[in-house]
Amino acid sequence: MQNNENIIWDKVNLARHKDRPNAKFYIENIFDDFIELHGDRSFRDDRAIIGGIGSINNVNVTVIGINKGKTTKENIDTNFGMVHPEGYKKALRLMKQAEKFKRPVICFIDTPGAFCGIGAEERGQGYAIAQNLLEMSSLKTPVISIIIGEGGSGGALALALGDKVYMMENSIYSILSPEGFASILWKDVSKAKKAALAMKITSHDLKNFGIIDDIIIEPENGAHTNPLQAAENIKEYILNDLDNLIHIDYDELLNNRYDKFRKMGNF
Repeated sequence: MQNNENIIWDKVNLARHKDRPNAKFYIENIFDDFIELHGDRSFRDDRAIIGGIGSINNVNVTVIGINKGKTTKENIDTNFGMVHPEGYKKALRLMKQAEKFKRPVICFIDTPGAFCGIGAEERGQGYAIAQNLLEMSSLKTPVISIIIGEGGSGGALALALGDKVYMMENSIYSILSPEGFASILWKDVSKAKKAALAMKITSHDLKNFGIIDDIIIEPENGAHTNPLQAAENIKEYILNDLDNLIHIDYDELLNNRYDKFRKMGNF
């Protein structure tokens, strides 16, 4: 049991590795002619969300990513990947724009969870996440979501209601952090390793449960050891999906999306 805990915890640490490629890196190295768009047209521009328009193999797409920084300054600027309500509203604005102009949406997810400060709650954090889920369920354009590091709670799910949902090999996806789970269940944050094992949060666990569609293999010892290869692996999946998804009738696309997530309600 102890050995299993250590194996899973190694994956948690890889998902959080300080040198792990972030959404900004993948956007810059997968898409051409990326133009970043800013703001939710209401409150402010949340730097935890990076989004805009680009192209991949001459297909115009909208790209949205939850972004962590590489330096202390960047992490403060991006709030360590913890999104405020205005960030989710910015993401939704870009998704609705993509629908209008018939551009597929590509989402990169890397967050310990949505920001839970007083200001975020006052501005409707829960509503913003719920609104994203509602709108994404009927968005009339293909959506591909990829968990590249941490996929924490509703903060991750708000961008993960896609026609295709993938996880990087050493990423994690869960209802909350192992530390949070341990502090609630056992009142002891030091049992985070035990919690991580019990929660079934790895890409292989989620693939077995049918929560994700597939696992994107990383370079040996983690994506941070060869970020460009990791980006190339992601690009291959995106291109394969776009070839199929952009030719599906919108009614069929929405029915397939509904069926995909409705099945998860049976767990």
